[in-house]
Amino acid sequence: MAQIHLLVGSTLGAAEYLADHLADRLNAAGHQTRIHNPASLAELGDTAGQLLLAVTATHGAGEIPDNLKPFAQELALKQPNLGRSHYAVVALGDSNYDTFCAAGHQMQALLEGCGAQPLGTPCLIDVTAQDLPEDAADLWLETWLPLLSQL
Repeated sequence: MAQIHLLVGSTLGAAEYLADHLADRLNAAGHQTRIHNPASLAELGDTAGQLLLAVTATHGAGEIPDNLKPFAQELALKQPNLGRSHYAVVALGDSNYDTFCAAGHQMQALLEGCGAQPLGTPCLIDVTAQDLPEDAADLWLETWLPLLSQL
């Protein structure tokens, strides 16, 4: 079973709650999870072969939330070698804005820029179309969980 590090970016708490929900579901499926809120490279330790799951809302004008921003800046400045790691993104956003899920896209670009390999497609959740973001994340999780056996 996989060890999954959830990197949380939340402003009002929705992404934090969603990360807790995903951790519960992943644990129930037999995986080990660790929530990083806030995240840091030092806390992750040796990133070789790790599975990173960025769960983030988009703040303001398409920005990464303040609690995840220092981690994003670390990735951009230090460019750690994540070549043996995999990642996935679960992003919350409002499709009424042209910055829909921009923080998730930014995290994806930063992780790929450090060499991490994507595992599946991102889960982009429109909070205006979903009563509960957890429902959309659960549907995505059904398709994502089988990919973990490929690692």
